[in-house]
Amino acid sequence: MSRIGKKAVEVPAGVTVSVAGRDVKVKGPKGELSLKAREEIKVAFDAATKSVSVSLAEGITAATPGAKAYWGTTRALIRNMMEGVTKGYERNMHVVGTGWTATVMGKQLKLVAGYANPLMMDIPTGVTVVVDKATGDVTPVKVSGIDRQLVGQFASAMRGLRKPEPYNGKGIKYAEEVIKRKQGKQTGA
Repeated sequence: MSRIGKKAVEVPAGVTVSVAGRDVKVKGPKGELSLKAREEIKVAFDAATKSVSVSLAEGITAATPGAKAYWGTTRALIRNMMEGVTKGYERNMHVVGTGWTATVMGKQLKLVAGYANPLMMDIPTGVTVVVDKATGDVTPVKVSGIDRQLVGQFASAMRGLRKPEPYNGKGIKYAEEVIKRKQGKQTGA
């Protein structure tokens, strides 16, 4: 048995769920998300208890390779969809470095991060990027949206353009990330 998969997902107030075969649609105050479950998984919505239950499809046992993993993953994805359409997701990023900035230009994020040319990133549909006023050498960037995967993937791609380095701490990092600093070279003998 999957420990996570066997727990039902409660549907919050103001959220509607529709299950048609393997397709699951969740609609809430912030938007609508959909998921196509794998063949090994069966998803059912119980209107009486206002909950979504996830189980193995007929003919599939827990001994089937990957079945328990798909079961728990599907339940977690549905729970993330519920939270996304009610609260949304947010990742706070910092662009750290003297003269390093970030600006939103239409549907693109322009990053000046120590290269000869600025780096341009296309902002995907469903993701909102807000750049706050810089304080010192730090430019805060807020990435938000209803799809947890899109928000996390965009933040990760942004960090991957210029990872923080351990000597001066310059780079693009998550706000809560702690960079372990190294001592530089000693001068003189």
